[in-house]
Amino acid sequence: MRTVMVTGVGAIMGYGLLKSLRAADPSLRLIGADIFDDAVGQAWCDVFEQAPLTADKNYQQWLLDVLQRHAVDLLIPGIEQDVHWLSQQREAFAQTGCQLALNAAQLIELSQDKWAMHEALLGMDEACRIPSLLKGDFRSLKEAFGLPFLLKPRRSYASKGLVWVGEERDFSAYAPLLGEVLMAQPIIGNAAQEYTVAVFGDGRGGSGPSITFQRSLASDGSTAKARVCQHASLDVVVARLCRAFKPVGPTNLQFRRGSDGNWYLLEINPRISSTSSIRRAFGYNEAKMCLEFYLDRQTPQAPTLRQGFAVRYIEDYVIHDRDHF
Repeated sequence: MRTVMVTGVGAIMGYGLLKSLRAADPSLRLIGADIFDDAVGQAWCDVFEQAPLTADKNYQQWLLDVLQRHAVDLLIPGIEQDVHWLSQQREAFAQTGCQLALNAAQLIELSQDKWAMHEALLGMDEACRIPSLLKGDFRSLKEAFGLPFLLKPRRSYASKGLVWVGEERDFSAYAPLLGEVLMAQPIIGNAAQEYTVAVFGDGRGGSGPSITFQRSLASDGSTAKARVCQHASLDVVVARLCRAFKPVGPTNLQFRRGSDGNWYLLEINPRISSTSSIRRAFGYNEAKMCLEFYLDRQTPQAPTLRQGFAVRYIEDYVIHDRDHF
């Protein structure tokens, strides 16, 4: 019996992973972890461990102890913080015998700063790069990008912290943050032209199996609605980016299509994204691919994808015989 651990199982990505792992191999022993003792993901795992915060000084020892106690074969981080932390602590876990489902260290580091990614794309003369600036006043940025334009946090995810600037007073309050915290960009296309692409990188520049959704976002920045689609021109851009950045394992690339018909990269998330459970419903099970790639040392084969449309909604998990898990 193989044992797989998932962190952050109180969040949609974490408990979605547990469900996908169970669907991939019902014989797996699943360990779930979360900082909250009432995390709903424990409903779909065999053992639940309450975790300290990733930033806690005791987190490393706690995690090493859990991996040893449960003889974990594969650890899949289910939250952004754990991806970054684990990538920086690879050596500490090298002798545990547990495989870490982590992307390329260089890509993980690059993805933490959108300006660094912008500079990397600029150095490649990559056509999907969104023009960005770290300095300027309202007038110069208006001239460069038109109105409205966007102020985007350099270090954030799920569209958090975006500021739409339509007039000078929108800009003034955030002007001191431009550079170290914020970067300025034009607004590309519209919300109806947003796409999320999942690939499974081989670490050598291949994009592996992939699936593309045209999507609309919920208020928290996650995917609310998704439609399976395919655009040959987008596939070309994705393949080009994979050759350049050489992702390893599950990787999520987000794009907007501009009014000029070209594709523009919003960000690369070097991990499984919260849309993973929807992808599984259409035949693309990233958790299964992780088992094949990290444990079986096999290159995942392209699955047969189903077409269709998905809508997310709130569902309840109810327990009647007690007031706790």
